[in-house]
Amino acid sequence: MPLEAIGTMMRRARMGGYAVGYFESWNLESLQGVVDAGEQARAPIILGFNGSFVSEPRTAPERLILYAALGRAAAESSSVPCGLIFNECPRDDWVVSAIEAGFNLVMLADPAAHPADYVSRVAAITRLAHSRGVAVEGELGELPRGAGGDGPAQGGSATDPAAAADFALATGVDLLAVSVGNIHIQTRGQSGLDLRLLEAIRNRVSLPLVLHGGTGISADSLRAAIGLGVAKVNYGTYLKQRYLRAVRAALGRDLPDPHRLLGMGGPEDVLVAGRLAVRDAVLERIELLGCVGKADVTGSQ
Repeated sequence: MPLEAIGTMMRRARMGGYAVGYFESWNLESLQGVVDAGEQARAPIILGFNGSFVSEPRTAPERLILYAALGRAAAESSSVPCGLIFNECPRDDWVVSAIEAGFNLVMLADPAAHPADYVSRVAAITRLAHSRGVAVEGELGELPRGAGGDGPAQGGSATDPAAAADFALATGVDLLAVSVGNIHIQTRGQSGLDLRLLEAIRNRVSLPLVLHGGTGISADSLRAAIGLGVAKVNYGTYLKQRYLRAVRAALGRDLPDPHRLLGMGGPEDVLVAGRLAVRDAVLERIELLGCVGKADVTGSQ
């Protein structure tokens, strides 16, 4: 089906008391795995790609229009409502290109920017996006980053409720991502959120709230956060962990015919292993969001 308007998706989530998951993709197999899971769970989903990764200098330059076309085609092939985000990009020109390419949700994220400059840039992006029917996610506060080991997360700053209200008013964004104890790239374990801070933000900001770093959020905290206005939760780290584990295992097979490992689609195919791993990883978490089965009742909300 065509891309679902983000405003409609978020309104239904808030009315229904659930959150929509953004399960980040990086190639065709991961994207198909996310769609497979959404269809199996009969849940609305948000597809998309990491704007920071795609826009930064890479060994081989990326073509953003291909990512947009791939995401739109995945949504159109899906039997459940899908949104499409260009996520967490620090470059204004790439965000503008994403709007023009067909993403229906974009996010300018630049923690290194001066706060006043960031507000001005987000406001400009929002005006352009809204003129094209595209929604915008803003972010106030910075998530700590996990180091990938046993040490504590580094950096970050919590979202200030009063500043969040001012930011929402000044920029006109449609969704607000907050920092309330959630952690980017947490590769081991899970932790709780500062629910009192989240409630204080909710009391000052009427927008749907977003939690990045879903991989490291405990189930109890996540359920409570949805009750406090969180309507979108982002996942990425654990999906890649599962994908890599499955692909490495598949590559351990010693088969003389390379087609059986790549492209034939059978049980030995590395690409299939990655797709199924992503599907199963999404299904493992999506029930926590409360959105299972909601794809089939959206018309009544």
